Amino acid sequence: MIRLTDVHVRLGQREVLRGVTTTLAERRVGVIGANGSGKSTLARLLNGLVLPSSGSVTVFGLDTRRHAARIRRGVGFLFTDPDAQIVMPTVAEDVAFSLRRKGLSRDETGRRVRETLERHGLAEHADHPAHHLSGGQKQLLALCSVLVLEPEILVMDEPTTLLDLRHSRQVAGVLRTLPQQVVVVTHDLALLADFDRVLVVDQGRVVADADPATAIGHYRKMMA
Repeated sequence: MIRLTDVHVRLGQREVLRGVTTTLAERRVGVIGANGSGKSTLARLLNGLVLPSSGSVTVFGLDTRRHAARIRRGVGFLFTDPDAQIVMPTVAEDVAFSLRRKGLSRDETGRRVRETLERHGLAEHADHPAHHLSGGQKQLLALCSVLVLEPEILVMDEPTTLLDLRHSRQVAGVLRTLPQQVVVVTHDLALLADFDRVLVVDQGRVVADADPATAIGHYRKMMA
C-alpha cells in the first residue's frame, strides 16, 4: 500500500534521505536507526507531513504531493510526545474532537468514543482531565484519538520512548491486536521482536531490510 521510489529529502543544505526505494505491504513494519539517521523523516513521508525533494511517495496509489489531504484521512500518525496531540480538557472530549469533521450525530460520536475508550482500557477515565493521566495513559489516549477515525494505516514515531517498561509493554500489546497496517519508528528493539519486517536506516539510506532478528542484528553490529 506504500511505495517509495528513489526518494531524496533535503532540509536546507542537508540531505536527510538519499535514494530510498521500497514497498511496504506487511502488516507490521519497524524502522530503526541512530538519532539523525533519517528514520523519523521517513515516517513523516508516509502521510505527507514531509514531501520528497525528488522521487515519489504513493499511498493507496495516490501521490503525497498531490493528494496529501486525502492520504492523511487514511493514515493516522502518532507522535513521540502525546502532549503534542492532546488538545481537549477531558479524555472523552479529546477523542470526540477527532470526529468533529465527520458530520456524525451526537449519539454516533458518543458511541464511537465509548467503544474506542473501552477497547483500550480508558473508559473509566472518560471524564478525567486528559493532562492529569500518566504517561502511558496519555499515549493510549493519543492512540485512541487516532484510531477512532478508523485509519487504514497507522504510523507511530517512537511511541514508547517516554514510557516506563509496564506502559511500553501495554502499547506493544495494543499493537499486536490492531487490524491496521502499522509502521513503527523506534529505539525499542524488543517492541519489534514479532514484527513482520524491519528496516535499518543509516545516514539517510536503508542499509538493511529483513526479518526482525536479522535487521536488529545488523543494527547492533553497526552500533558496535
